[in-house]
Amino acid sequence: MATRTDLDGRPIKPMTICMIGAGGFIGSHLCEKLMSETPHKVLALDVYNDKIKHLLEPDSLPWAGRIQFHRLNIKHDSRLEGLIKMADLVINLAAICTPADYNTRPLDTIYSNFIDALPVVKYCSENNKRLIHFSTCEVYGKTIGSFLPKDSPLRQDPAYYVLKEDTSPCIFGSIEKQRWSYACAKQLIERLIYAEGAENGLEFTIVRPFNWIGPRMDFIPGIDGPSEGVPRVLACFSNNLLRREPLKLVDGGESQRTFIYIKDAIEAVLLMIENPDRANGHIFNVGNPNNEVTVRQLAEMMTKVYAKVSGETVLESPTVDVSSKEFYGEGYDDSDKRIPDMTIINKQLGWNPKTSLWDLLESTLTYQHRTYAEAIKKSIAKPSAS
Repeated sequence: MATRTDLDGRPIKPMTICMIGAGGFIGSHLCEKLMSETPHKVLALDVYNDKIKHLLEPDSLPWAGRIQFHRLNIKHDSRLEGLIKMADLVINLAAICTPADYNTRPLDTIYSNFIDALPVVKYCSENNKRLIHFSTCEVYGKTIGSFLPKDSPLRQDPAYYVLKEDTSPCIFGSIEKQRWSYACAKQLIERLIYAEGAENGLEFTIVRPFNWIGPRMDFIPGIDGPSEGVPRVLACFSNNLLRREPLKLVDGGESQRTFIYIKDAIEAVLLMIENPDRANGHIFNVGNPNNEVTVRQLAEMMTKVYAKVSGETVLESPTVDVSSKEFYGEGYDDSDKRIPDMTIINKQLGWNPKTSLWDLLESTLTYQHRTYAEAIKKSIAKPSAS
């Protein structure tokens, strides 16, 4: 492997990375990237390893020995500090981050995203280990624009809806809207990390992902996840498409989102890993402002893409409207728009996303159709008459 250089032309020394939550969607793609393109070692910590099994076996893989899986739950495992001490860099991806859980399991959500992350921050600070912590675009909450009158021309002014890491306020709903338990816990751990940096010299980078999507994201209910579970929007829609059911639009699907391909986003993370001088002390939005759609438009696009990759005809009524109370339960609330400002990451790391929404949906749905179609058919097949 040729010597890799950072953005300033300096050789990059091989490092040991302690990755907490390595078995998840983002962690699996990041592990793949690190194994195939860098000389770095990974201590992969998680409760499950299904999504990274292909990196761990067999022993003849070119990166054998550079990735070690440690099955542990950071909530109560005395090995955590020792593994952090062995590393040059800690990446924390562990979180409960499924909207359906925020107001039905608010205590688990708060504990997972704040309390359980505290020892990680503490051990990094005490042992002088650099930390890349994964937060969320949800910390921004609602936009200022959402509080303006519906017909106000100011709603079109980017100053009222584009989200900037260093200036945008974090606006959450009332306490009874428990959906904000996730965003609030994530914001508080961000503030704690920032304070550790200011007071105790912790070297940190905070990542705010804006809807990263791609293969292996989330679960398909009843196939590789709980049958009663509700995954995030992309997997929800994929599940409906695979089962030939109408896509459920919560409250009319009027919320606006931007979506970014996981492989584009991982490029940004690798730049953060290998350019500490440019990344330390910064909070980075990582999203694709060019891929902005309403949830309704996303459903329409996914319906067309799925028809292309599967060869199946589109349903006569491809979508159905449901209320958020019916879909998520009492206490649900939502952010209206999530458009990331990309100035800081562009200036510090020279990074820009590349993949269009159509292309990333085609890649994701091709993978899902190939992976799940047979299992779905078996699960919905009616028993034949004897």
